[in-house]
Amino acid sequence: MKTETQMEQPLRQIPSGIWVLGFVSLLMDISSEMIHSLLPLFMVTVLGTGTIMVGLVEGLAESLALIVKVFSGTLSDYWGKRKGLALFGYALGAFTKPLFAIASTVDLVLTARLLDRVGKGVRGAPRDALVADIAPSHLRGAAFGLRQSLDTVGAFLGPLLAVGLMLLWSNDFRAVFWVALVPGLMAVGLLTFGIQEPAHRQTSTGRNPIQWETLTRLGSTYWWVVGFGAIFTLARFSEAFLVLRAQQSGIPIALVPLVMVAMNATYACSAYPFGKLSDRMSHTRLLTLGLLVLIAADLVLATNDHWSIVLVGVGLWGLHLGMTQGLLASMVANTVPADLRGTAYGFFNLASGGAMLIASILAGFLWDQLGAPFTFYAGAMFCGIALTGLILYQLKHAE
Repeated sequence: MKTETQMEQPLRQIPSGIWVLGFVSLLMDISSEMIHSLLPLFMVTVLGTGTIMVGLVEGLAESLALIVKVFSGTLSDYWGKRKGLALFGYALGAFTKPLFAIASTVDLVLTARLLDRVGKGVRGAPRDALVADIAPSHLRGAAFGLRQSLDTVGAFLGPLLAVGLMLLWSNDFRAVFWVALVPGLMAVGLLTFGIQEPAHRQTSTGRNPIQWETLTRLGSTYWWVVGFGAIFTLARFSEAFLVLRAQQSGIPIALVPLVMVAMNATYACSAYPFGKLSDRMSHTRLLTLGLLVLIAADLVLATNDHWSIVLVGVGLWGLHLGMTQGLLASMVANTVPADLRGTAYGFFNLASGGAMLIASILAGFLWDQLGAPFTFYAGAMFCGIALTGLILYQLKHAE
């Protein structure tokens, strides 16, 4: 039973380890988004690639990150430890940043992007499982929301810093990419010295989690979350296409990353409040609202490319992320045994990884062949499919 204090003051009760993980994510996102907010423009304007190649690179990179999570999550369950894998992932992400600065071909950009995302994949599931290990059960939604909020603060500070440096250095992409190394190294240092794992996670399970007997313990509710997450990902392709849509609006190249600032500012401001709300509200109802917001974002982005309309669509996109991303992570944690959390996050992200690859390649194809509006109309269509499945699920469980 939740006490009044527990309900009114969740922020003060969140353990310090969650704050440390949040600031580690903040620093790494500054590093990553300084590059990612400029990378589609760098590929198109400097390297001369087409939009399909942008979609392919983004789809391969993001899906690889999600697929790798299944192995790192499983290893963290098998070893009974999370921090070491998370640290390796953050370090790999930091040390790949110079490859972007020296890239002169799409091949090297793809290599750098894949290595960077492998780092993200290695750290993602162990970090999420570590959040679930550290956070009290009655504050789990708030804890995931807080970490996501801090993560997203970095995601809008990174593009903001990129804009400032692009203006200062006359659109010198490579110089900005070099600077991105600094916050990445700071994140690695903070994780190394700023957090210890809970004592109850220091022993190995001694069993391979990827076997039929073990996986059946995850349960049907968990597998429903996995399936829904995959369909959801089809509706939400790479944010690289938001950057390209902004470029079509006539915004100067140096200022285009500001659209990511707008998206991530909305995301950062909404992730913790909605995470806190998810501890008290029906998860499926909140997901329904999140899908409706994403449909609105897609339709707005499809109908007009004026910069003011694009900013409205991007803001709605960020609001939908704040409503749903921490919620899905919390739903995974709530539906599986504690000793299988790493594995559970791994399989959840494996399914989402395949969907991300399909979604980004399809988005690039539609963009090149039919134009930007069709890309966002397709996203709205997949949202409608996900929303229909969610409503049927709610009706079934209401009977």
